[in-house]
Amino acid sequence: MRDSALEFLAGAGHNTLESDLYRMGWNPVVTAEDYAHDSAHRLHVATASSTALAGGTIAADIAAEQDKVRRADAVVLQFPLWWFSMPAIMKGWVDRVFVEGFGYGIRKAEGGTRRYGDGLMAGTRALVVTSMGGSEHTVSARGINGSLDELLFPIQHGFFWYTGMAVLPPVLIPSADRMTEDGYAAAEAHLQARLGTLFSDEPIPYRHQSNGQYDRNFVLRSPYAVGEEGLRVHTAPPSHAAQSSA
Repeated sequence: MRDSALEFLAGAGHNTLESDLYRMGWNPVVTAEDYAHDSAHRLHVATASSTALAGGTIAADIAAEQDKVRRADAVVLQFPLWWFSMPAIMKGWVDRVFVEGFGYGIRKAEGGTRRYGDGLMAGTRALVVTSMGGSEHTVSARGINGSLDELLFPIQHGFFWYTGMAVLPPVLIPSADRMTEDGYAAAEAHLQARLGTLFSDEPIPYRHQSNGQYDRNFVLRSPYAVGEEGLRVHTAPPSHAAQSSA
């Protein structure tokens, strides 16, 4: 699927940058060495990472990945769903690459923090491509695993949207461990179709932090999602989404 996606994107005229984490031998563990930090002193990760980022002393492997993200118009994460999330090596990529000053802790000139629809990644599109052993019915609205959007909420809302990326509906490859040749052909065609509309599909209408829908404690105000609660209240109905972007 990865090879097919890269071939399709190249054929469509796109330049691609790939991070094959297992092949790279990517280190997923945050350490003091990432920030040239003196291990004799307590490591405050946020401060140490932002200082190293600003001073150009952040680890070379992290800097290389940050450069890829800066250059990207779209970020695609492809992974097998692993205990309801991404595999540890990819979570470690997020942890080490999206440090303070790059992924979070971005201050506004007028005060406050840029996040949830704002941030350095604003203007970048984001897409999850994930495979799973179970059927698509198990991640439906009433499926035993919960809906796919809720299952991926920490990644799509808590990572992509937090850093400012516009999040596209995910691509699911179900029943991957028992896929037939015909099933693979259909999955490949589906993925290529979605990649073909990577820059035209409507993103998930997550609510912006700074559009007045949240109070000073970042709790959704009472006029919105009346009578509802849980993760879904942070996704606006189409009419509200249109008003927010107007």
